[in-house]
Amino acid sequence: MAQKVLVTGGGGYIGSHCVVELIEAGFCPVVIDNFSNAVRGEGDVPESLRRIEKILDTSIEFHELDLLDRPGLEKLFKQHSFSAVMHFAGLKAVGESVEQPLRYYQVNLTATMNLLEVMQTHGVHNLVFSSSATVYGDPQRLPIDEQHPVGGCTNPYGKTKYFIEEMIMDQCKAEKVLTGTRCCCGISTPLGLTPLGSSEKTLRASPTTWVRDYIHVVDLAKGHIAALKKLKDNCGCKVYNLGTGTGYSVLQMVKAMEKASGIEIMYLIAPRRGGDVASCYADPRLAEKELGWKADFNLERMCKDLWRWQSKNPTGFTSNGPSS
Repeated sequence: MAQKVLVTGGGGYIGSHCVVELIEAGFCPVVIDNFSNAVRGEGDVPESLRRIEKILDTSIEFHELDLLDRPGLEKLFKQHSFSAVMHFAGLKAVGESVEQPLRYYQVNLTATMNLLEVMQTHGVHNLVFSSSATVYGDPQRLPIDEQHPVGGCTNPYGKTKYFIEEMIMDQCKAEKVLTGTRCCCGISTPLGLTPLGSSEKTLRASPTTWVRDYIHVVDLAKGHIAALKKLKDNCGCKVYNLGTGTGYSVLQMVKAMEKASGIEIMYLIAPRRGGDVASCYADPRLAEKELGWKADFNLERMCKDLWRWQSKNPTGFTSNGPSS
């Protein structure tokens, strides 16, 4: 029997790509999502999962469930014997978190506490947490390795990720048997992402010299699966920074998308968003050494794949076209 893995937020962007990689790796994903960042498809299933089922000719068990629903979570754990949990669920917008900090603390922290407590009750000891490079705050050095100080977060979203990491590490020490890996991720290119609430024809860009570590979402998903497989070594709490190791400026990203699409992109230099940092990119060498993982796709490939998907799905998952 394939090992069952609970995927929280599995109808969303990174989570749904990890569902694909879990299936390809021989695991049996069980997905929960509350549709806060997923498009509802036929049969009250996330459209992302519906398309995965069609492409892979398989079925995926899905439950509409909010991690704030503690009784519902308890019921799910009583129904299944999970070998591990991959935790993606949570609010995730930097700018919004600055405007609505209490909402971010309430949702992200309470949800994770519920999850950890229910895992403990039901003897589930393996966890992969998808964190964020925002835990490093304004970097003291680049590229960012796993020894870089954490906690100097510049926005409430990053603080929730940092607090969750601390909760997991404290629980690892207290429980002795909990093993966890947290993956700090670069910015993944939005393949299969539905744009919500935007009809602008001109790109509003952050300062063009600002640098980020853009990574293909398939590379990112495979990195999470590699971290999941690491748990069998009873590794305790481990941290891995997933990225390409190369920083690209906003202007470089614009030019790469122009090349991929053959279309000139009009852009305006917008004011800095609250909570943003100027430059951030990862040193992924530890992930390569210990997980055998390395990003395969470059910026050109990311943009080509993004443009192909977006051309077939101009309004994201609200389109009826294919997702490949």
